[in-house]
Amino acid sequence: MGVQIAEILPKKEISIAELKGKAVAVDAFLWMHQFLSIIRQPDGMPLRDSKGRITSHLSGLFYRSANLLKAGVKLIYVFDGKPPAFKAVTIERAARKKEAEEKWAAALEAGDIEAARSAAQQTSHLTGEMIEQSKALLQFMGIPVVQAPSEGEAQCAKMCADKKVFAVASQDSDSLLFGTPRLVRNLSITGKRKLPGKQIFVDVNPQLIELREVLAELGITREQLVIMGMLVGTDYNPGVMGYGPKKSLKLVREEKTLEKVLAKIKWEGPPAESVFDFFMSPPAEDLKIEQPKFQPEKILGLMVDDFEFGRERIEKVVNELAEIQPSAGGLGKWVK
Repeated sequence: MGVQIAEILPKKEISIAELKGKAVAVDAFLWMHQFLSIIRQPDGMPLRDSKGRITSHLSGLFYRSANLLKAGVKLIYVFDGKPPAFKAVTIERAARKKEAEEKWAAALEAGDIEAARSAAQQTSHLTGEMIEQSKALLQFMGIPVVQAPSEGEAQCAKMCADKKVFAVASQDSDSLLFGTPRLVRNLSITGKRKLPGKQIFVDVNPQLIELREVLAELGITREQLVIMGMLVGTDYNPGVMGYGPKKSLKLVREEKTLEKVLAKIKWEGPPAESVFDFFMSPPAEDLKIEQPKFQPEKILGLMVDDFEFGRERIEKVVNELAEIQPSAGGLGKWVK
């Protein structure tokens, strides 16, 4: 879920062209959950091969990554490691998924396809097998994969702060709390979003959020930004009843420090000091980013031979990638 404070953050729309030649660290788990949620059949069923294995995550990763690579964006996918012991979402998410599964079944029985699809989007579950499949596909595409020691967004933030990448790509604002200088939301070549409860779709363009501008416009420090996020609620604490982004901002401006803020509210969840310290000094390492070799034959082996994607479409994209990947060795057209 992540911290929900984006509505009050200064941001600007940018074009994909502005990211050409720039490296971007991607929060891999967030994108994979997104693909599992939205890439589905009309009745809400995820894409599957003939063996019943879910393939929505592979479809999303392959086509979005290929489109961004062709636009000149350099991608580095960062995968989550071990979460902190106080991470708060596991039990809550399990309960929500069970409820969503019941609503999905009821909607299908009633013949309400729209309601069925809406409920189904809340039932996605990322498995270890999916993670390994995704890492393999990305590396076959010549895209670096980084394994974070803990939270992926914390590792992304360090990579950006260390100037190894231009920005972090994520829908959540957590990476700003972790200290990333720049965050890109809605990173996609073309994007549309359905308005809640309506059959209306609107265009969605990439947005750039810069930490220094956030702090300057809100008139707070990064420490106070972290406190504000904690009041709204994060993946590590449930937030404080009645506190949205605006009310939280007002309180941190008035009280300044975590100690003084805690004196004004009823805190629930893990120790506030532990959550604060985790955001300010998260487990993240100076990891070596290795450029894997582009391997078109292995892309086809995984996507076509193993998971039964249509050969013609996959070959077309592989040919296009062969024209631009440095490790392709100037092969030009690979598939005849």
